[in-house]
Amino acid sequence: MNVDQDLKTVAPQVYQSKINVPYSWWAGDTAAAFFAHLSEKSIVAGRCESCGNISVPPRKACPGCGSASVAEKALEGGGTVTGFTVARRQLAALGSKKVPVIFALVKLDGADNAFLHMLGGCAPEEVKIGMRVKPVFADDPKGGILDISFFEPA
Repeated sequence: MNVDQDLKTVAPQVYQSKINVPYSWWAGDTAAAFFAHLSEKSIVAGRCESCGNISVPPRKACPGCGSASVAEKALEGGGTVTGFTVARRQLAALGSKKVPVIFALVKLDGADNAFLHMLGGCAPEEVKIGMRVKPVFADDPKGGILDISFFEPA
């Protein structure tokens, strides 16, 4: 089975619309601090002072026990792929990224959860669950999640 060839024979279902829904949202103190650290090429987690749960990105309240007693904890940045998928259609949501685009759940060393980001520096057929990865930071950080350009094989 050749997935790339098979996808070329399937007609995409597209609905043309003129609806545009621009919006802005406030990241909040916790996410804003996380993004500020990313712009400095540093990844921080939230460590619950009640139960010890470590989550990335940090949360205002612990997802494990609900405690509001959460402190920042610096992480080294290496991690493990716990799941992945490959986008093979050039959808508008991908912006200027060319397919195939690999999305992976990355469990950073020291964290209790995985978070979704892109993989680069490897072909889709090279990605494996359990693969070790490291972050590649953007050359021109903007203070957002894409300050980690992608994760690459370690």
